Amino acid sequence: MDGMTSPRATQWALTTRSWWLMCPALLVSVLAGSLAVAEPAFKPSQTVFPSTTAAWLSIADPAAFQKSFDQTQYGKLLQDPSMEAFVKSFREQLSKAGKQRLGKLGLTLEDLGEVPGGEIALAAIVPEPDRLATVLLVDTTGHEAETRTLLDQIDARLLEQQAQRLADYQEVIKVYRLPPEEPRADDEETETPPADRLVAVVHQGAALVVGDDPVQVHHVLTVLKTGRQDSLASKPEFQSVADRSLEGMPKQAAKLRWYVDPFTFAVSYKAAYPPQDRRKGPDYVEILGRQGFDAVKSIGGTVIFADGPRDMRHQTIVYAPPLPGRDPASPDRYDLAARMLRFPDTDAIEPPAWVPADASSWSALQWDLETAFHSAETLVDDIVGEEGVFDDVIASLKEDPDGPQIDVETDLIAGLGTRVAMLGDYVEPIGLDSERLVIAIEATDPEKVAETVSKSMATDPDMRRIEAHGVVIWELIDRSMEIPKLEIETPGGGIAHADDDDDRNDRRRRLREKEEKLLPHSAVTVSHGHLLIASHRDILERVLTTVESGDSLVSRSDYTLVVRELKELFPGKIALQGFGRSDESIRPTYAMLKRGSMPKSKSVMGQILNNLLGDGKPGTVRDQKIDGSTLPDFEQIRHYFGTAGFMMQTLQDGWLIGGIALPREDLSSKQADEEVASRPQEPQAN
Repeated sequence: MDGMTSPRATQWALTTRSWWLMCPALLVSVLAGSLAVAEPAFKPSQTVFPSTTAAWLSIADPAAFQKSFDQTQYGKLLQDPSMEAFVKSFREQLSKAGKQRLGKLGLTLEDLGEVPGGEIALAAIVPEPDRLATVLLVDTTGHEAETRTLLDQIDARLLEQQAQRLADYQEVIKVYRLPPEEPRADDEETETPPADRLVAVVHQGAALVVGDDPVQVHHVLTVLKTGRQDSLASKPEFQSVADRSLEGMPKQAAKLRWYVDPFTFAVSYKAAYPPQDRRKGPDYVEILGRQGFDAVKSIGGTVIFADGPRDMRHQTIVYAPPLPGRDPASPDRYDLAARMLRFPDTDAIEPPAWVPADASSWSALQWDLETAFHSAETLVDDIVGEEGVFDDVIASLKEDPDGPQIDVETDLIAGLGTRVAMLGDYVEPIGLDSERLVIAIEATDPEKVAETVSKSMATDPDMRRIEAHGVVIWELIDRSMEIPKLEIETPGGGIAHADDDDDRNDRRRRLREKEEKLLPHSAVTVSHGHLLIASHRDILERVLTTVESGDSLVSRSDYTLVVRELKELFPGKIALQGFGRSDESIRPTYAMLKRGSMPKSKSVMGQILNNLLGDGKPGTVRDQKIDGSTLPDFEQIRHYFGTAGFMMQTLQDGWLIGGIALPREDLSSKQADEEVASRPQEPQAN
């Protein structure tokens, strides 16, 4: 069940790119039933699962949730005849993935689509430190025949895997022991025998309970009708996000709800499912916990579809109360590096005039950069494994006669404001390196920042100086810079771990090579009151000339509509605002997926996916997990993708994140044609 234990994947998919909405959308279509909900077979799952639950995902009314999804453009997309071949192929791939990940429970994702008659819920339970138990709970009301068939299939599949049928636990729960997993090549010899791989299954009344821990399955089984006092619902961290994530949501809407205790879940998941490649290096979960980020106690959210004019709406609460006795408005409301989690609200966040009108996406965050800079010291030292490294690096940047001789705090940080923005776009023809990115940091003293950038870049032999559009642009020549050099030295990117001083130079070289792969064609300048860091010079030059054209994003009607909807739903000050055109955001990824080239993509997203889904071995290219060869031509389905927006507000005890997706019908065809026609072309190599 490890593939299903994190509700965070669904939330981020729905928050960022619409392409990633398609995957959970397809999953919803597999899981949801089609019959009306009768009397529930058990109490709401949050009252049934124990307070030791670290992650929870629930759809209380799958049939209604499916119906609302089908009314959206995403639901209509999956029903489009041109998508039939891909949907069928994707379902088969889901089934294969299900057999791999759910196989130890004798289940596939398609199986689950046959039995829900009421709530379907999943819990990751931590019965004791460093142990994670997964329990699936399904209301099978009205699906008794399908459930009996499923139970027979589970039994047959487990026996095919050479599972051993054990004595029934508590006389009612079927228990199977799977053969032990083959030891990995990098496993160290230990006297501790591997834990039993168990499957526990019971169908009682109209409740199906399946899990990998018979004790936890039994605990759930015994409280189905009554609930339990020490339930997830009684947990203060759950209470702090559950109801608040529902505020303002229509009560009658069918909802997907989720919750996670991030650090408890991460630590337990890592212990229960150690990575296949046990590479040495910093343990970032432990480091973040030590650095005060465990102030984030819980995160919970709600997702609904077909909310009036909106295709989708989501709302998330991040619960991170200030430490006892601390002022919620103070930079010191958290300890150590967690102090960098300071995002001051402002009345409005609008795209500047230099943001191109046809950009795929734009977002901007209010961030206290001065506090973040000072808070980075302990984090960098912890990652490197040696106190004082951060201060040494800052000092060397100022004092080394062969270095840039800049005072980072005085010459750079003091000249920056509190607004950090990101612009996304792409060029045609679409290829491995088509996606474009610009990071813009507000400069309150542009002259000082420009001088600091020039001093830093002038000492890097890999950078070349170009004068264009009235400014100086620094562009990478043969290798990528670590965006930019004045930044990469500070976070410890090129510093060896103190445990292995002999390999310092080799580690520095390898770390730099990894960073160069992320933005291999980067360019930087200071203009329009911002420090601009771009993935490619061509997108930087577009930004520099947009003001002259007078055609910027803020003037477009689709942007105005999204902002109006966000303000209506989330009035008041904000710390973050974002906008995206789903069709333009998805198109490069769609093309790469259709060609089977996504693993080779040089975009930031492509490289992140390679790191997440690859085998972790340098120089290798992962196999594409999804077969996109049956996808239709993108122009056939473009009209299903509209616009999306999101925002964040800083609360006394955390943050509220909300977002929407609007259908394309709200956009004028004239504007859509203009956006397609104005797509920039890939510049020819010099």
